[in-house]
Amino acid sequence: MEVSYAIARKRLTRLGESGALSGPSEDAYGPGLTRVGVAGVSKLVRVQVRELSWTDLTAGLALRWEATGPGGGLFPVLDADLRLAPDGTGTMLTMTGSYRPPLGSLGEALDRTVLRRVAAATIRSFVAQVAAQITGQHYPDGAGSASPPSPPEVPEVKA
Repeated sequence: MEVSYAIARKRLTRLGESGALSGPSEDAYGPGLTRVGVAGVSKLVRVQVRELSWTDLTAGLALRWEATGPGGGLFPVLDADLRLAPDGTGTMLTMTGSYRPPLGSLGEALDRTVLRRVAAATIRSFVAQVAAQITGQHYPDGAGSASPPSPPEVPEVKA
């Protein structure tokens, strides 16, 4: 992202504290809920965010997505870390996580053939949306929810 690490860290902190990481869908679905997925394949999930931890070299939020409603147990729970790190004059945003497919060996087989691609596309879309919020760019949401809110205003201070 073409934004300094210090500014990106402040904006990600505010996104996590304000609930904006689930905010685009919160009005439609309720507190802490958002729709994740890619065009045509999405699911309502409860989003839990842990407070930002950071150093001068990295910052991160811990996230949990858990499917809600009827059939929620048929979807995996995702535990992930959203991380920022300085990258030259900008900032690198990454997300790493893990999930276990439901339904035992049948779920594992489905994951290998189809679901892993859907999960990877969902993560790419979510990271792109967060990056857009941090940088102030518009990102169209393929899952059908409203566009992300503008990033919190943080003045850049030159040192």
